[in-house]
Amino acid sequence: MLRRLALAAVVSLAALATTAPAASATGPVPSAVPSAVPTAGPLSSAFPALGPLPVPLPPLPSFLDGGSGVGQEKPAARTRLTVTVERSGVAGADGTFELTCGPTGGTHPERQGACDRLAEVGATRAGQDLFQPAPQGTMCTMIYGGDASARIVGTWEGRAVDTTVTRGDGCEIARWNNLVPVLPDLR
Repeated sequence: MLRRLALAAVVSLAALATTAPAASATGPVPSAVPSAVPTAGPLSSAFPALGPLPVPLPPLPSFLDGGSGVGQEKPAARTRLTVTVERSGVAGADGTFELTCGPTGGTHPERQGACDRLAEVGATRAGQDLFQPAPQGTMCTMIYGGDASARIVGTWEGRAVDTTVTRGDGCEIARWNNLVPVLPDLR
């Protein structure tokens, strides 16, 4: 319904922008199309009377250019991950799960929450790779968080991902916790 209303508004604006004003014997007829030429003020005499110029329309938003969607393929997801969790100690958390975002789907037990978290972290850490391990030489606390490990492979926001996350030290625990609910919450 929203798509139809927005499309109707865009089409109406396009019709108004391309309609040429009719001329009469007494002069041009006022038009509803905004004019790009000043009609009053100090600059009005500097421009010839061109009449109203059409207002350029921006390209259609992506949700409008898809038509009805019937019989059309869905666009490929920008995020498509395979998450394999082992030795978590949480019932039902171990296994291999598929996760797609944009649209949300897959076999991941917390699909929507995981996609929301990836989008949130991606927006606040623009330009940084969420899945990179701590840089070499980083001082990490020597806290052991357990035997859990996870491998994440696929694409995130169109970029290739192939990483393993453990809970072997403070930096790895922080990485794991930052990826909850993509990874199970072990706190």
